[in-house]
Amino acid sequence: MMVDTGATAKGGPVVDVSLEKDDSGGYASGGWKSEDGKMSCGYSSFRGKRATMEDFYDIKTSEVDGKAVCLFGIFDGHGGSRAAEFLRGHLFQNLLKHPSFSTNTKLAISETYQKTDMEFLDSEKDTFRDDGSTASTAVLVGNHLYVANVGDSRTIISKSGKAIPLSEDHKPNRNDERRRIESAGGVVMWAGEEFSLPMKRYSNWVCIDLIPLWCRYLSKGRFLGFINVIIEVVDWLENLRSSGTWRVGGVLAMSRAFGNRMLKQFVVAEPEIQDQEIDEEVELLVLASDGLWDVVPNEDAISLAQAEEEPEAAARKLTETAFTRGSADNITCIVVRFNHKKAVAEGSQQG
Repeated sequence: MMVDTGATAKGGPVVDVSLEKDDSGGYASGGWKSEDGKMSCGYSSFRGKRATMEDFYDIKTSEVDGKAVCLFGIFDGHGGSRAAEFLRGHLFQNLLKHPSFSTNTKLAISETYQKTDMEFLDSEKDTFRDDGSTASTAVLVGNHLYVANVGDSRTIISKSGKAIPLSEDHKPNRNDERRRIESAGGVVMWAGEEFSLPMKRYSNWVCIDLIPLWCRYLSKGRFLGFINVIIEVVDWLENLRSSGTWRVGGVLAMSRAFGNRMLKQFVVAEPEIQDQEIDEEVELLVLASDGLWDVVPNEDAISLAQAEEEPEAAARKLTETAFTRGSADNITCIVVRFNHKKAVAEGSQQG
């Protein structure tokens, strides 16, 4: 456990609960319990089938204005790990120093997200890198939970046994996100990873990948090549349709992110924030990168996590299940369990 004694706004020391990240991307997991026993959490992170590890996670505890504060974060990098690593090192520290953290927590979170994004872009201004990251964070102040999201990582809770999402993935084909991007002058188009350089001329289907096909058509001669080229074009379009996804500028498969300097006009780091009172009906909190959500639906995640008594075991179970189900991405998750029986027992003793 590492203690950061950096200054916070009317707060105590910040305790980093999570272990240092395994740079090799190997399997890592751990757990933590609050001193009063009312809450416990576990985390699990695995490189999976990817050659590199771009997921980061962060769990911190502190005290601000006499209230206990717990912070949980998942940061899923793309195009490199620098942005996600920067968020792990700076986002929560910046948030706890915000002067409005206690009086207007939502405003503090929103401004901190955007401030940290600007700081990251400034730190990378002399490089040729252009990586980015999601951020899905849950900040518990007393019994009130604030969930903020940028990108396609996700946070859900279990309330009376039912899975309830507290964030909505930022995808380019979301109607409101598409309108925002197009209003800013951007373009949302369908493309796969292998077809991510579309040349928009007469339609989104005319791409530079078609050029070799037309060259082959001309070399074969009209009467022999025409039918073959038509078949190849149809196959190409079918592969594109089945393997692609909606992308900003034909490049990025999410509509909001930290970093991504070249697309910053369209891909913003302004979070959507939801809040939730943690009452006796709320049993679990689960945050994870899309390496989990791509193959594990919300309801499955809650069912799997509820079957494990310890949050670390639940987090490991979720990670292992995602990998077994064929997730092709890094997989990282945090599971928080609220022990309301402990709180009720203490209240009875005091009465």
